[in-house]
Amino acid sequence: EVKFLGHIISAEGITVDPAKVESVLQWECSRTVTDIRSFVGLVGYYRKFIEGFSKIVMPLT
Repeated sequence: EVKFLGHIISAEGITVDPAKVESVLQWECSRTVTDIRSFVGLVGYYRKFIEGFSKIVMPLT
C-alpha cells in the first residue's frame, strides 16, 4: 500500500486517502463565488469516487 497524490494504491485498487476526506468534511461553508470555485476544484479532483458528481455540483457552477 502506498499513498500517492491523495490516493491510496493497494492490491485491492485505488481509494481516497481518509485524511483528504476529513479535510473536505472540515471545509468551512463557502461564502463567495471564489470560495465555491475553490471547493468545487478540490472535490473535483476526487470526482471519480463520487457517484453523480456532475449533478451534485451543477447548481454550484
